[in-house]
Amino acid sequence: MSPDSVASGSMRSAAELNEQIRSLWLRSGGSLSDQERAEYALLVVEWAAAVRGQVVEAA
Repeated sequence: MSPDSVASGSMRSAAELNEQIRSLWLRSGGSLSDQERAEYALLVVEWAAAVRGQVVEAA
C-alpha cells in the first residue's frame, strides 16, 4: 500500500489500523525487521489519515 492509496479514499478505520499496528508489534516481539518497519510506516500513515478523516467528520 502506498501513501497514494491513502489519499484515494480507500481507508480502513483508525481502530482497525491501530489493531494491525499492535498485532505487528506483538508478532515481531518488539523488534521490527526492515520489511516490518516499512509495513509499520505505511500503517501509521494510513492510521493518521483515518484519524484526520474522523476529526473532519466530527466537525
